[in-house]
Amino acid sequence: MTKFDTDTLHELRDRREVAIRTGRHPESAVTIWVVVADDEVYVRSWLGARGRWYRDLASGGPATLEVGDRQLAVQAIPVGDSAAVARVSREFLGKYQPSSHAQEMVGPETLPTTLRLDPR
Repeated sequence: MTKFDTDTLHELRDRREVAIRTGRHPESAVTIWVVVADDEVYVRSWLGARGRWYRDLASGGPATLEVGDRQLAVQAIPVGDSAAVARVSREFLGKYQPSSHAQEMVGPETLPTTLRLDPR
């Protein structure tokens, strides 16, 4: 498994929002939240499985994560391990707690959409 470099992980920890473009819909970037847990990058769909970008990634398609001026080619790995999902939930709550949407990101509809992003 290839991992993101230290500088990229630091930037992703600090950024409130990033954008993602999928191979199926490269013309439209979607703003999403991202967290780093144990030096791995995770995302979730606020809309649960209904989220278009999530459906695109869950079907195995490629994606590009836009972090400031940088474009990072990524692949998504579904996370089914309950301990990892709980760790990611803690990161979402810790990073985004001031937002009223933080609790929605750890709700039962969003937990199954936890994806780890690895560099391609």
